[in-house]
Amino acid sequence: VQLQASGGGLVQPGSSLGLSCAASGFTSDDYDIGWFHQAPGKGRQFVAAITWSGGTIVYGYFVNGRFTISRETGKNTFLLQTNRLEPEDTAVYSCAAIPTTKWRFVRYPEKYDYWGQGTLVTVSS
Repeated sequence: VQLQASGGGLVQPGSSLGLSCAASGFTSDDYDIGWFHQAPGKGRQFVAAITWSGGTIVYGYFVNGRFTISRETGKNTFLLQTNRLEPEDTAVYSCAAIPTTKWRFVRYPEKYDYWGQGTLVTVSS
């Protein structure tokens, strides 16, 4: 199985950035997908999660309506649209897969089985 995150970059405060997570090798409906970010010197923080079908979504408490997670129609690609980015959003953003049976633990990174390599988002003027 493989998760490949992409789309990071350097943007100014207030900008938007679309991140993508390509999932391969998974059996449909056995896993759900989450996004985490990790700022320098800090631990992983839960950003958002979505069921494989795209029917259920959960966001991290700090998101405040700025980010949107979705599944690209017809593809095993999961998107994280980030808007109104702030310098505090600077971090490596990673996608991960959690067994469907552990959905109630989506906010906890230790419950995920597979991780992608991450993509760096830098928000700076």
